[in-house]
Amino acid sequence: MRAGFPDFRLGNVLATSFTGTLSERHGNAVERIPTPHRLVDWLAVNGLAVDSCTTAQLDLARELRESIHAAATAAAIQDPLPASAVQVINDCSTQGRAAAVLTPEGKRRWRLSSDSCVEDALSVIAADAISIIAGERDGKLALCASPTCQAAFFDTSRSRTRKWCDMNTCGNRQKKARFNANHRKSPRSAE
Repeated sequence: MRAGFPDFRLGNVLATSFTGTLSERHGNAVERIPTPHRLVDWLAVNGLAVDSCTTAQLDLARELRESIHAAATAAAIQDPLPASAVQVINDCSTQGRAAAVLTPEGKRRWRLSSDSCVEDALSVIAADAISIIAGERDGKLALCASPTCQAAFFDTSRSRTRKWCDMNTCGNRQKKARFNANHRKSPRSAE
C-alpha cells in the first residue's frame, strides 16, 4: 500500500465497499482513491488486480461509484432508481471481461486475465451492484445513521437492523458523541 493516503474501508460486499472509497459525503468528504495508482491498490486488495490505471479510467471508476451510491441509496429508501445511474451501472457491467470461478470453499470469486484492464474490474463491481440492488442476495440495503456519512451499505445481520456502514468509524464516532453528551448532562456529584 502506498503511504500518505487514508485507509480503505473494507467490507464484505464489493459494490458498497467501492462506494465507501468516498466517505463522509455529507461532512468533510474523504476521497480514498484520489489517484489512478490508488484505484489500482483498491482493486488489488479486493481481488481484482490490474497493472495500471489512467486518469480517464479513474474518472470512469468514480462515475460508477457515484452511480452505485445513487442507485443503492434510492433502493434503500424505496425511491425509483435514477435512470442515469442505472445506465452507467449497466454500461460498466457489459463492458468487462471477467470470469466467475468457484473456490474450494464453495464461494464465487471473480478472475481477471493477466491482460485485464480497469474496465474489466469495474464490470465485476457493477455486476455485484446489480445483484444487491435487484434483491438477488440475502440482505437489505440500508443507509448509515451517521448524519455526515449516510453511506449505502448492505446489511446481512440476522435482524437486518444494523445502523452504521462501519462500526469502527461511524458507529464508534456516534457512540462516543452520545457518551460525551450524556456525561455533560449529568455532572458527577461532589464527594
